[in-house]
Amino acid sequence: MKKYQHRFAYANRIRIHYVEEGEGPLVLLCHGWPESWYSWRHQINALAAQGYRVVAPDQRGYGLTDAAPRVEDYGVLQLVGDLVGLVQELGESNAILVGHDWGAMVAAPAALLRPDMFTKVGLLSVPYMPRRPVRPAARFHMSSQEKHFYQEYFQQVGKVESELEIDVRRSLLGVLYTGSGECRKHPEHRKSSFLSFDKRKHFVDSLIVPDALPEWLTAEDLDFYASEFKHSGFRGSINWYRNVDRNWENTPFLDGAKIRQPAIFIAGEFDGVLKMAAKEYEDLETNVPGLCGKHLIKDAGHWVQQEKPGEVNGLLLDFFRNGAEQENRNVQACHFGQSRCGSGMPRKGFYGASGAS
Repeated sequence: MKKYQHRFAYANRIRIHYVEEGEGPLVLLCHGWPESWYSWRHQINALAAQGYRVVAPDQRGYGLTDAAPRVEDYGVLQLVGDLVGLVQELGESNAILVGHDWGAMVAAPAALLRPDMFTKVGLLSVPYMPRRPVRPAARFHMSSQEKHFYQEYFQQVGKVESELEIDVRRSLLGVLYTGSGECRKHPEHRKSSFLSFDKRKHFVDSLIVPDALPEWLTAEDLDFYASEFKHSGFRGSINWYRNVDRNWENTPFLDGAKIRQPAIFIAGEFDGVLKMAAKEYEDLETNVPGLCGKHLIKDAGHWVQQEKPGEVNGLLLDFFRNGAEQENRNVQACHFGQSRCGSGMPRKGFYGASGAS
């Protein structure tokens, strides 16, 4: 494993562990579930080498960062507060904010609440999801009539974490593989999903555990993730899901809010979130007027920055350097099926295995 600078900051009443490399404008990389700062291992040094101060924290409840005791300690206002406090503790006044999965779901409200601090926003896998008129619990009820919907399944405290912790390494491999591009391309495995699964099964029963590791995940990578969750457990990270209704109740002031900073969206073409959030994906240009790029990466699944790090790094660096000016180049770069550039329709890029096409 590469050597990184590991540090701690006290912010928003918790101790936050983070990895830091480089000097220059601050870039804050926020991971999702079930990951850690380590999900950005391919980005940290690559971005730092191009003149950025890169900080990747373990978010609240993960890794070496404190796990607050109560479910309500993981609401979106607390999570945004962690990011604001961390930036301040780093001695900075602003940052480029990049989030993947749940990291993107916190990056979006952080951008809305503190546009002075978060001047550019990168959303990976999860598009900006404006506050809906119907509370999440009602949507969970509708989504789980015939099958379990994973977010509904996660609501009962102690249920899914007890399953995952029976064999942490196996559980993590199952989640990471089942959400990956390799699984989606496999003729048999592609039929499985942990997003929605048989009512007679447990969550862990919906996971596909491959005989061999996917190309993008080494045994060392998996061992590190397993060691982190053996230390922290899954309770804190799952508590993020248990606040979705509370987040809805606490943020009526965000109704109709738009992200106006320069922003980029990147996802793998096989990411299941694109189906779950199809409307939000299609409406990105409306809800994010500052959108500079909307990119699907060929053959990638949900773990896009790990599965296709070269393509993601190139897109992020181009966005960091050029911001809103990137939009004009995207019009010229779009050639594949997702592109409708130059026609007055939404501008989208499709990236192949070697980068921009």
